[in-house]
Amino acid sequence: MDRIDRQILAELQQNGRLTVTELADRIGLSLSPCHRRLRELERTGVITGYRALVDPQAVGLGFEALVFVTMGQEDRDTLLGFEDAVTRIPNVLQAQRLFGDPDYLLRVVTADLEAYANLEDDVLAALPGVKRLTSTLVMKLVVSERPVPV
Repeated sequence: MDRIDRQILAELQQNGRLTVTELADRIGLSLSPCHRRLRELERTGVITGYRALVDPQAVGLGFEALVFVTMGQEDRDTLLGFEDAVTRIPNVLQAQRLFGDPDYLLRVVTADLEAYANLEDDVLAALPGVKRLTSTLVMKLVVSERPVPV
C-alpha cells in the first residue's frame, strides 16, 4: 500500500460515488492505472464494498441503544450460535465481541423506547447463551461513520 493507494481510499471514503475518471483526476493519475489500482484494492479486500449512508431518524429509527451482553455459557457452539442469531436481527447495526466482561457490545436502533423494550424482551434476551443484557441509551451522536484514517 503506497501513497497513491491511500489517496484513493481517502477520496472514496469521502465520496464512494466518484467515477473512476473523477477519482483519477482527484489523485493525479491517468485513468487506466487508477482503474487497475482500484480493482486491486477491491480484489484484495482492502475495499470491502460500497453503500449509501442512511440517517436512521429519516426512516423512523430515531431511538438508539448500546447493549452490553454477558454470556452465561461461553463454549464455542453457544458463541457461534449467538453470533449467527445476532447477524439476522436487522435492528442490530453493529455487534462486537469483547475481551473481558461484558462479552459483546451491540448497537441497536428502533423507532422508540417501547419498540426497543419489545426487541430486548422478545428477541435479544432469547438469544443463545445470554445471561444478562445491560442497555445504555444514546443521548446524542457525536461522531459517526468517520472514515478510516489512511
